[in-house]
Amino acid sequence: MHRRTALGGALTALATAAAGVLVAAAVSTAPAAAAAGGTGTGYLHTSGNKIVDSTGATVRLTGINWFGMETDNKTFHGLWSSNPWRSQLDTMARLGYNTLRIPYSNDALKAGATATGINDFVNPDLIGLSPLQILDKVIDYAGSKGMRVILDRHRPTSAGQSPLWYTSTVSEATWINDWKMLAQRYAGNTTVIGADLHNEPHAEGTNPAATGACWGCGDTARDWRLAAERAGNAILGVQPNWLIFVEGVSCPSGGLSNVWDNDPSNDEDCGWWGGNLSKAGQFPVRLNVANRLVYSPHEYATSVYRQAWFDDPTYPANMPAIWDKYWGYLYKQNIAPIMMGEFGTTLQDPKDKIWLQNLMAYTGTGVNGMSFTYWSWNPNSGDTGGIANDDWTTINQPKQDILTPYLIPPTGGGGTTSPSPTGTPNTSPAPTTPPPPVTGGCTATYKQINSWSGGFQGELTVKNTGTAAVNPWSATWTWPSGVTLASGWNATVTQSGTTVTAAAPAWASSLAAGASVTVGFTANGTAATPGGVKLNGTAC
Repeated sequence: MHRRTALGGALTALATAAAGVLVAAAVSTAPAAAAAGGTGTGYLHTSGNKIVDSTGATVRLTGINWFGMETDNKTFHGLWSSNPWRSQLDTMARLGYNTLRIPYSNDALKAGATATGINDFVNPDLIGLSPLQILDKVIDYAGSKGMRVILDRHRPTSAGQSPLWYTSTVSEATWINDWKMLAQRYAGNTTVIGADLHNEPHAEGTNPAATGACWGCGDTARDWRLAAERAGNAILGVQPNWLIFVEGVSCPSGGLSNVWDNDPSNDEDCGWWGGNLSKAGQFPVRLNVANRLVYSPHEYATSVYRQAWFDDPTYPANMPAIWDKYWGYLYKQNIAPIMMGEFGTTLQDPKDKIWLQNLMAYTGTGVNGMSFTYWSWNPNSGDTGGIANDDWTTINQPKQDILTPYLIPPTGGGGTTSPSPTGTPNTSPAPTTPPPPVTGGCTATYKQINSWSGGFQGELTVKNTGTAAVNPWSATWTWPSGVTLASGWNATVTQSGTTVTAAAPAWASSLAAGASVTVGFTANGTAATPGGVKLNGTAC
């Protein structure tokens, strides 16, 4: 998922329990081997519906998604914030996320690909590195904390998601060859445990003229099950120790239901993009290496799309049967493990809180429960928000409180000091007395670094053209109504109404005559140039 509207679908009649029940039944599990500490030892493999480590101990992956490498930035979002990248990983691990799912696009793997949107002051060790070199550093540090990493081919290009695993510009051969390259690059590194082959294959075209990803239809150009076998076996030929994570489709036919033709034969039961594994029991993915297959559905709440089942009068008692139908049966029938690769919500609708509580209960508690990676760490996921707040430092406590009982923290090294998980970021307070006026004048230049649906990133450079130093300095500007600050760096950046203030940090309070300072920020809303810029009250 990545800031897109999911495909909805009608659900055929399912057995439901009485209305008003607020906690779904947990998945029943057979006795398993002794639980592994954290994420276990060595490479992982499967045994029935369990993921186990090299000693046979059961492992539950309780992870989180950190996206950005699939976008135009070609690297992790939030590297522009005032919170260093290692500190963000420290927080994830401390909160209990033992696995990191990392989306990427094939654009980020190309020779000459450039990573952008990085705060060089906060992350000087990333200056000049390629997207793959930054990925190397994140993997190494995550591994030092006992975390595992799943790589997710999220998009063929940074332009957007695709219903099929290939497009007119990115062939199936490119998709597979890039996977083989990654498998070779991380061969022997047990932090990287597997490949999520392609994100959210889904329907396209109206039935009976389907053009999207089907499951079990036998058309090699559209059958996602067959494509997953080709790619999975190619990867296992290079790296036989990896797990192969296979998502579902949306409609098994690969086409959208034609509900206006009065022909029920053209209508079928559909679900979330990547979330429909209802045909996997009948048409299983067949891999050449045994015990490597993990099915990985996606599941979302009303903030992504208001599926019909959210308004069923029996909600939420109707949800376990829906989950059973689409993917839970694979686990309950001991066919294969489930690793729910994406699920998330803004929690703005009260139904979403009930949904998340019931979904987590459905996965089961303790090490024998289903694995998952929450979407997302990033606060800039438009229809779900994140575990991190907009400052990329503090956390969304209501979401975290629901997930915490199901998290199994990693066991590993210490790392850098983490920020406080809640409250105010560790930044210097703005001056309480008026800053001294500028003797002379100032100039201001603005550069937009990046933009996305619902937000943008920019840099404002203010130069002191006066004859004396300004100490402490403070820059202000205005934004149109509706534009709000998300994060800032190289200053203590705050907003009141439409006025934004960037106050000098304690470590750089003085701005010498002729010197300049660049204040970086991300903001929510339509991209806008800062207006009325002033340095200590003097217009620039």
